Amino acid sequence: MGVSYYSKEGLEKLKKELEQMKSIERPKISQQIAEARDKGDLSENAEYDAAKEAQGLLEMKISKLEETLSNARLMDTSKIDTSKVMVLSTVTIKNKRNGAQMTYKLVSESEADLKSGKISISSPIGKGLSGKHVGETAEIQTPAGKMEFEILDIKFD
Repeated sequence: MGVSYYSKEGLEKLKKELEQMKSIERPKISQQIAEARDKGDLSENAEYDAAKEAQGLLEMKISKLEETLSNARLMDTSKIDTSKVMVLSTVTIKNKRNGAQMTYKLVSESEADLKSGKISISSPIGKGLSGKHVGETAEIQTPAGKMEFEILDIKFD
């Protein structure tokens, strides 16, 4: 797993999620296992099996999130070339076919949320816009065919 760059909010969200799993969900599952164990015969105890399985899944999620966090880096926007599109830039583009303008923030895969205008840097559009400067045209192959977008503005916030 390679290094991923995150915004301050994205990094905080990951840390909060991990903290909740460790401090709330983990003790809750341990409690369920203890209660199921107290009911006696474990060989026919579906509650015990379900709780043990839930515990295994939670521990897997925790270790995956810890790995993600260990490879996460906070993007230092003061040291980057803000003249070109890259992760954490907010890009205003114009669809050359219909003139529609859109603004997207390019983020890491786990922060992507189309409803709030955040698209993954590794998506076809994210990859196509990456490295472009204001005034350039990005030709992007989408499921709907080839599209051309003109880069109107690039911001970092």
